[in-house]
Amino acid sequence: MLRTLIFDFDGLIIDTESALIDAYAAVHRRHSIPFDRDVFLRSVGHADYSFDPWHAFEKRADRAELELERRMVNKQLDRLLPLLPGVLSLIDAARESGLPLGVASNSRHPHVEGHLGRLGLRDRFAIISCRDDVPSPKPEPDVYRFALNQLGLPPHSAAAFEDSHTGALAAKRAGLYVVTVPNGSTAHHDFSPADWRVRSLTEVGLSALQDRVKGRGQRAEPGP
Repeated sequence: MLRTLIFDFDGLIIDTESALIDAYAAVHRRHSIPFDRDVFLRSVGHADYSFDPWHAFEKRADRAELELERRMVNKQLDRLLPLLPGVLSLIDAARESGLPLGVASNSRHPHVEGHLGRLGLRDRFAIISCRDDVPSPKPEPDVYRFALNQLGLPPHSAAAFEDSHTGALAAKRAGLYVVTVPNGSTAHHDFSPADWRVRSLTEVGLSALQDRVKGRGQRAEPGP
């Protein structure tokens, strides 16, 4: 039986990932430097992906100043970010059904809780599990296991919502039913770990989700 929904945050509840890339692009434009968007897209959803975002600039460029400029642009873009389609209706449906909600994110608490507060959703979530809380970020299952431990629920009773391969793999490793919602920044990812792939959360009805989770559990049961 489905007893909780656990949401990724960045790229799933709001599209902070595209905003981050757009901020880098804006700084490059201001300095008349070519911007390779594909290189930046490879970093989305990967906590261990490292590269120099200012590699197109001269070596003598002040990277600290560039980063400060990027953060200022990013804050302006973030203030305008709306909820992604279907998020609120699914949250409302879960609330009406008495299902507790969680967040499992590779971001840190100030980032996640700041945005949820801005959107008026902080009190909708019983637990917010972030990389601050665990030894290892996604694709390790730690943030999901932490959330489930705090909720006091087993993995087979939970559905996870993710927008990246890294997140889907983390949720699958933790034993949850995994729904993936690719976005413009992650459409190229491998979503083979997912149980159900949708174009947006508007396609996810709570009743249909409950049936899918229940069906997976029945298939997993050993025969006589």
